Amino acid sequence: MLQNIRVVLVNTSHPGNIGGAARAMKNMGLSRLVLVQPQEFPAADASARASGADDVLSGALVVDSLEEALVGCSLAIGTSARDRSLPWPMLDPRECGAKSVERATMGDEIALVFGREHAGLTNDELQRCHFHVHIPSNPDFSSLNLAAAVQVLGYEVRMAWLAAQGEPSINDKADAVELATLDEMERFYDHLEKTLVDIAFLDPDKPKHLMARLRRLYGRSSVERTEMSILRGILTETQKVARGESHKRKD
Repeated sequence: MLQNIRVVLVNTSHPGNIGGAARAMKNMGLSRLVLVQPQEFPAADASARASGADDVLSGALVVDSLEEALVGCSLAIGTSARDRSLPWPMLDPRECGAKSVERATMGDEIALVFGREHAGLTNDELQRCHFHVHIPSNPDFSSLNLAAAVQVLGYEVRMAWLAAQGEPSINDKADAVELATLDEMERFYDHLEKTLVDIAFLDPDKPKHLMARLRRLYGRSSVERTEMSILRGILTETQKVARGESHKRKD
């Protein structure tokens, strides 16, 4: 089940932090590491800090964008250290661990997303996550080392996993639903935005926070793949009407 949980590090500047994160992951039984545009990798400093977690480093996937890192995931949780202008569903580390294990037990792919050492994740990157998680550290000295942050969330994942051992499965596999993945959701958001422009509901020159709020709405809804097909079909038919194409209802 822990194989369904990946750790995503975005634009890490120091390779030693990648090694430290790999060590923290292996301590907690996590092995899937995805690196989004690391500034230096592979590197001797990463191997030195990994201290025996070289298998996690050697299996790390290096990608060019967060979108690519999240392909196949149906739940993404982004770390956030500061307040945002747009409210977003928040979790504490314990809730993050419980939710990650619950969904991973159901067969979903989960991503725990960590940002840059000095700047964290951008608002745009955070809006691609379903939930934000904040580690309630000392407000007088709140900055956590990247590997330490990975260790905290990895620990909570492991504790939730240990608590679930020997218990009945949360959902019977026969009754489990298949959720839309994040890459499928991104295609939906692109389709939705184009449709809203076509019907003049969205002004692309003055978008305000409309798409961000819609991302928040659908992101907390756990959209199933069958539901996604319905939504995409509605958008396609709406675009046809906006273009003045004839439309006949099929009974």
